[in-house]
Amino acid sequence: MPRAMNRFPIPYLGYKTRPLLDLLGFCLLLAVLIWLTLAGSERLGYNWQWYRLPRYLLQDIDGRLAAGPLLQGLAVTLKITASGLVLATLLGVTTALLRLSSSIVGRLLATAYLETVRNTPLLIQILFIYFALSPVLGIGGLASGILALTLFEGAYASEIIRAGIVSVERGQWEAAYSLGLSRTQAYVRVVLPQALRRMLPPLTSQAVSLVKDSALVSTIAVHELTMQGQIIVADTFLTFEVWFTVAAMYLFLNTVLSLAASGLERRMTLTA
Repeated sequence: MPRAMNRFPIPYLGYKTRPLLDLLGFCLLLAVLIWLTLAGSERLGYNWQWYRLPRYLLQDIDGRLAAGPLLQGLAVTLKITASGLVLATLLGVTTALLRLSSSIVGRLLATAYLETVRNTPLLIQILFIYFALSPVLGIGGLASGILALTLFEGAYASEIIRAGIVSVERGQWEAAYSLGLSRTQAYVRVVLPQALRRMLPPLTSQAVSLVKDSALVSTIAVHELTMQGQIIVADTFLTFEVWFTVAAMYLFLNTVLSLAASGLERRMTLTA
């Protein structure tokens, strides 16, 4: 490196200092938000009643602790999210491969699905599937919500997957073919492992979006986390307490998902 470039060195904060600064910044931001909330609620004359909230998280049934409505709703949200992630990934891979295939019919079908889903609101898709398709398919509200989220998130995931595949250098394909691998074997053994490292960060963001989008399933009377929150607020008028708790549960779920994806990304980088 030339000496001129080292004339004004950038101070190194250190690996341990940066997370500490991030934590302090987050705590400061959280304190400001709490202060703004308390100040706003004081002007509104809101009476905080946090002591009433634990019964909606855990219930005492015949001397045994059981999940309350909020935890029951969280379980449904987890079920929707897990099912949606698996199905959307499979659908995204299939759509991406069809768009990259030499089949004109396959490309047209994949493009028609992609453009239809991406250019219409998710809420309308959920309502259409629930009221128009579910009677024909014989499925309930939960399955309708999972289907709608799968179609919606799968469309966006397909573009991420397609971009990841296209980003792999042409020389990798040629090297795979020179080893006598078929097109399918080249995808599985050479291309997809390299593309996955590039696709993982945007796919993680899409998974976080899926968790948040699952709240829209409450519009078709699926008792997931948001729906349970609406019911409790209607019964108790604990508006701020319930919605802050629901938001914290979504935040915790998305944070765990992001940390798991970050750990997987680091592991893939180390083993590459």
